[in-house]
Amino acid sequence: MTPPPTTRLLPRAYQPLFAHLEFRRLLPALAASDLGDGMSMVAVAWLAVQIAPPGRSGLLVGAAIAAYALPGAAGALIFSRWLRRFSAQRLLAADSWLRASLLGCVPLAWATGTLNPVLYVVLLAGSSVLHAWGSAGKYSLLAQTLPPDQRLAANALVSASASAAVVTGPALAGFLATAVSPAWIIGLDAASFAVLAVRIGRLGGVARTTSMSAPVDTERSAAGLRLLHSQPELLGVLALTWVFNFLYGPVEIALPLHVTQDLHAGSGLLGLYWTLFGVGAALGSLAAGVLRRLPLWPVTLTIVAGWGLTLVPFGLGAPASVSVACFALGGAIYGPFTALSFTLFQDRTPAAWLTTVLAARGAALLTAAPVGTALGGPLTAALGPRLTLATSGITTVVLAVVATGVWVRGQRRQIGSRPV
Repeated sequence: MTPPPTTRLLPRAYQPLFAHLEFRRLLPALAASDLGDGMSMVAVAWLAVQIAPPGRSGLLVGAAIAAYALPGAAGALIFSRWLRRFSAQRLLAADSWLRASLLGCVPLAWATGTLNPVLYVVLLAGSSVLHAWGSAGKYSLLAQTLPPDQRLAANALVSASASAAVVTGPALAGFLATAVSPAWIIGLDAASFAVLAVRIGRLGGVARTTSMSAPVDTERSAAGLRLLHSQPELLGVLALTWVFNFLYGPVEIALPLHVTQDLHAGSGLLGLYWTLFGVGAALGSLAAGVLRRLPLWPVTLTIVAGWGLTLVPFGLGAPASVSVACFALGGAIYGPFTALSFTLFQDRTPAAWLTTVLAARGAALLTAAPVGTALGGPLTAALGPRLTLATSGITTVVLAVVATGVWVRGQRRQIGSRPV
């Protein structure tokens, strides 16, 4: 297969991907759902403010945001017995249809005047119940459809789409909200998942055949968690990612306070921080596609250390121009991490277990950033925003150093255990 002529302008690492018809058709639908979720980052909280009872907007905003994300962790565990039998294609389709249906009820209830806080939270929670399985199905489908040497590039493109949506989605939602209710913006998110579900249903025989070739042994209980426990390397990737995301959590609390309290600036500067971070992350994700020839573990650990170092200048009292540049650089350094992490799982996990293991991974990681964010409040109150950012960075560097030591020790054990 040869890539279409229109893809020849792409970097060489990405050109072979577009020789696969299924991937070429699936990528725009995945990007549409990413954009929909990016718009909902603003719309979910905004609609909660509009429908909250007087004096309860903060509680409803928190409940709505939690409902839009956290039930996926429960769904990954509760439905594991049944869903681990499903192919990656069916899991992604089921999650997409569920999100399209329940999120689509939000604008309908708004239009009919029946939307209330309880119904709103219930619809958001229901829409996210299968999302860990859907994410697992997405990356499993990529692994099944593409040869191993093209997985990193595919993961990089998908990660870049998600990073770009963090920049463009909220901006587009803000523009649309000047003309329509945020309920209708959530409806657009629902429509984007309907598009994805339809596209998945039209996938050809390649994905179906590949997924059927590695049936899951349903007699093995606690499949994903047990396999993770028996695979030290996979467990190490998960532990590193969890702590990495946990240490990122306080940044979301400390950065706005740093802008207002330390720099005495407004929302424009805060928006500039996050916009440049998102742009850097999107570019960094694309750069991951050219890293396939490098050893994944050392590159991953370097990313963790690099992100931590970009936060240290905040604690040194760096001016806004310097800290903005560091934050943008941090986004570029962080960008490849997700693609590399998923590639490590795809390469080290048996095909029959991949969807189940990725669902367990997603369930575990859903708790990391929220716990870190919850810690960020009292930590910022005790240390101040500037030192909180620096502490997060220094601790992340320490994490990278410790993880490197563990990895080197494991490599030495493997070499020592080989027969002479």
